[in-house]
Order: sequence, then C-alpha cells, then structure tokens
Amino acid sequence: MPHPLRHLPLVVARPGWVYLVGAGPGAADLMTLRGLALLHSADVVVVDALVDPALLGGLAAEVIDAGKRAGAHGMKQSEINNLLVRLAKAGKAVVRLKGGDPMVLGRAGEEVGALLAAEVPFDVVPGVSSALAAPTLAGIPLTLRGVADGFAVISAHRQNEALPIWPLFAPQLTLVVLMGVASRGLWLGQLLQTGYPPDLPLAWVTWAGRDEQTCRITNLSQAYADRDAPDPRSPSVAILGAVVAQRWLP
Repeated sequence: MPHPLRHLPLVVARPGWVYLVGAGPGAADLMTLRGLALLHSADVVVVDALVDPALLGGLAAEVIDAGKRAGAHGMKQSEINNLLVRLAKAGKAVVRLKGGDPMVLGRAGEEVGALLAAEVPFDVVPGVSSALAAPTLAGIPLTLRGVADGFAVISAHRQNEALPIWPLFAPQLTLVVLMGVASRGLWLGQLLQTGYPPDLPLAWVTWAGRDEQTCRITNLSQAYADRDAPDPRSPSVAILGAVVAQRWLP
C-alpha cells in the first residue's frame, strides 16, 4: 500500500538556513507535516524544554537543548541567538524547535531580529499554540455563538516586576492566560480588582496534549483563595469565561 503522505510536496531544510518551527502544544502528532519534514532533514536541532521528546527520536541531526523553564534557564536568549547565527554561517541546516507556535509568546521575534541583523536566511513554520489547543483538548469551546464572540491571549510572565495590562471584563470575551502559574496570586487578584466577577468560571489545563493532561474547573475567587496551593503546576493554561461552563468532557 502506498504511503498516504507520499504525494505531498514536503520541504527539505537547506544548508545555511534557520527554520523556526512550532512543535505544537504537546503530543508529537499535533505537529505540522511541514515542521516534521524540516525536522528530519536538518543537520542541527536547537530544542525548547516543552517539546515532546518523542519528536526527537530517530533523528540524524545533532540535538542541542536550549530549553528554558521558570527558574532554570539553560541558555540565555542572547546565547541562543548567537548559536543560531553561528550554526547557519557554518553551513548547517538548522531547525529551532519551539513549543506551540513560535510567534505566540515564544520569543521567536527576538531570534528573527538576530537572524535579520546577521543576514541569515530563515523561515518560520507555524505550530498549534497551547492558547488554542488547551481549551479544545480539555473540552472547552474557545468561542461559542451566544456565549463568547472572541478571546484574548495574554502572558502573565513578569518582566521587570510589571504585570500585564488586562482587557476590561466583557461577558462574551474568553481570556486565556499563559505562563501564569508562578504569579497567579498577583494577576488573579488584579483581575478581581479590575472588575472581573468572583464567580467567573476558570479552568486550569495542565500538560495540554500529553498523556498526563489534567483539567481543573474552579472560579476566579476560589482560584485566588487557592493561590498558594501546590497545584496547578507548570506548564498550565488558564481559561476564564462563560465557555468554561460549556465543557463537554466530564
């Protein structure tokens, strides 16, 4: 039987190029075909911490771990930028493999800036962001006619001790918060002070797309009261809004 993907014009990584590739939200089979083709034709893969290890099995490429996690940064961003430039200048076909989508709160924009400054050719391959995938994988519609007309995605990761500027509460807006576990006591309190209702449904989706995925349903005031509890743990996505009450999974 012919391979079902044989007819697809899959791309091949070119020497001297850098490919910023989104690995998707968790499970290896949620990665795009284009990203997978580049991954298997690269000379070097510079990989983030949250990428499914199954994607790295059987690769002929050299794998360099540049993963960052809260409180444990393996490589500084400037070091990653310099590494990508150096590898490409040496004639390597380089894949920079990033969790989710490279351009959704993934600092790929800084890497693009470094590649542009060094005149290194590059391409960006989108991936499925956890901001979109986590609600769906947990059985929560991100938008729903008559319930939510749109959504906002915000990082709660603190930069220079500053907190994000949150959108004003709108009943038909779903709020998705990434990288918000460590600072949840601050931003949950800020939402309450901003006028978000205490009984607003909230879901914590942990390890979205992995076998160990969990989903905890609560509300804004209870999540704030539980701000010092051991759970949820990182990586978790918070989803706030009326759509949480429409969850179709038990």
